[in-house]
Amino acid sequence: MTAEVLARLQFAFTVSFHIIFPAFSIGLASYLAVLNGAWLWTRDGRYLSLFNFWKKIFAVAFGMGVVSGIVMSYQFGTNWSVFSDKAGPVIGPMMAYEVLTAFFLEAGFLGIMLFGRQRVGDGLHMLATFMVAFGTLISATWILAVNSWMHTPAGFSIAENGQFVPEDWWQIVFNPSFPYRLVHMVLAAYLTTALVVGGASAYQLLKTPGHPVSKKSLSMAMWMLVIVAPLQIFAGDQHGLNTLEHQPAKIAAMEGHFESHEGGVPLVLFAIPDQENQELDYALEIPHLGSLILTHSWDGQIPALSEFPIEDQPPVWIVFWSFRVMVALGFAMLGLALWGLWARWRGWLYSDPWLLRACVTLGPAGFIAVLAGWITTEVGRQPWTVYGLLRTSESHSPLDLPALTTSLIGFVVVYFFVFGAGTFYLLRMMRKSPDTARLGLRDGPIRTAGIMPGPAQSTENRSD
Repeated sequence: MTAEVLARLQFAFTVSFHIIFPAFSIGLASYLAVLNGAWLWTRDGRYLSLFNFWKKIFAVAFGMGVVSGIVMSYQFGTNWSVFSDKAGPVIGPMMAYEVLTAFFLEAGFLGIMLFGRQRVGDGLHMLATFMVAFGTLISATWILAVNSWMHTPAGFSIAENGQFVPEDWWQIVFNPSFPYRLVHMVLAAYLTTALVVGGASAYQLLKTPGHPVSKKSLSMAMWMLVIVAPLQIFAGDQHGLNTLEHQPAKIAAMEGHFESHEGGVPLVLFAIPDQENQELDYALEIPHLGSLILTHSWDGQIPALSEFPIEDQPPVWIVFWSFRVMVALGFAMLGLALWGLWARWRGWLYSDPWLLRACVTLGPAGFIAVLAGWITTEVGRQPWTVYGLLRTSESHSPLDLPALTTSLIGFVVVYFFVFGAGTFYLLRMMRKSPDTARLGLRDGPIRTAGIMPGPAQSTENRSD
C-alpha cells in the first residue's frame, strides 16, 4: 500500500457512494415531472398519489447526493493537489459552472416542488418541477464534460509551468467522448429509476394484489424499460466504438485481448486474465464475434495489449470483469422488459408472481450496473488522470501513508453509518403503499423558533 494507492482507494470509495444518488435523482426528477404533468392533464388521482409518494423519496436521495458530492470536491485539493494545480484552469471553471447553473437551479426550485402546490398554483408548481428535472440534467452535463475531457482532452495548450491552459472552450466541453458518455449516463439514470420504481411497485402488488396506484407505477416503469433498455445497448455500442478510437488500450483490457488475432477477433465471454504473463486462462470464446461487435466487420482487428508498454496498460482483471457485470445486467434489464411486454400482452403484468419477484430482484440492478460502468471507465483510464498526458502517479499530493490510512478508515466508518442509515430509511419509505398519507416526513417545511406562538401568546393559556 502506497500513498497513491490509498488516495485512489479513498476517491474510489467516495465516488462510488456518491454516484448512486445522482444516478437515482436524475431519473426520479424526470419521473416526477412526468407524473405532475400527467396529473395536470388528466386529473387522475393515481398520478398525484405517485407524485406525492416519490417526491419525498427524491428529497432524501437528493440530500444524500449533495452531502456525498461535497466531500469529493475537497479531495481534489487534499489528495490530488498536483492534478488540481495542473488541470485546474480547465476543469475548475466547468465545475464552477455546474454549481452556478445546475445546483442553484435545483436548489432554487426544490422547495417549491416539495411544498408549494397549495401556495403557488399548478402552473408555477409544474414549472418548478420541470426546472428541478432540468437542473439535474444540466448537472450531469457539466460533470460528464469534466470527466470526458480527462479521457479525451481537447482544446488546450500546455504552459511552461506544466498547466493545461484553455484555448477553445467549445472543444473542451464538447470533447470527442462527451456526447457518448452523456447519453450513456442519462439513459443509465433512467434505467436505474425505472428498475427502482418497478421493484417497489411489484413489492407492493405482492403485498396488496390489484392495488390501482401500484399497478399504474409498475406499468409506467415497464414501459420505460421497454423503451430505454434497447436504446442503452445501442448507446453502449456507440460509446464502445468511440472508446476504441480514442482509448484502444481500455478496449483491449475490457475484451481481454493480450495478443493480436489474425483472421478475426473472438468475443471472450469468460476467462481469468493473467496480466503478469500477458495471457488469458480458461478462456471461453466465440470466434469472430469480437470483430463483428467492435469493428462491425467479420475479420476486423483491434489493438492488443501487447502493443502497449505494460506500464501503460490498465489493470486488466478489474476492467475485464466490471465490464462483464455491466453488460450482463444490461441484457438482464432487456430480458425483464421483454418479459413485461409479453405479460402485458397476455394480461398477466400485474398478477404474474414470478414477474413481480423478478422486478423486485432486479430493483437494485441499475445501481450495480452504474458502479460497474464507472469502474470500467475510470480504472480503464489508468495509469492516467488526463489520458496520455498526466499520470496518476504524478497527480497526487505529497501525503504520508498514516494520514491517508486514517482518513480512509474515517470515511469508511462515517459513510457506512450515515449513508447506511439513509439508505435503510429510503427502503422503509419504498415499502409503504404509494397512497400512504405520510412516509415519516412532514408535509411542509419545519418552522423555525419564534414563528409558532409561545405559551404566553397562546389563547388557550390566557386566564382572561
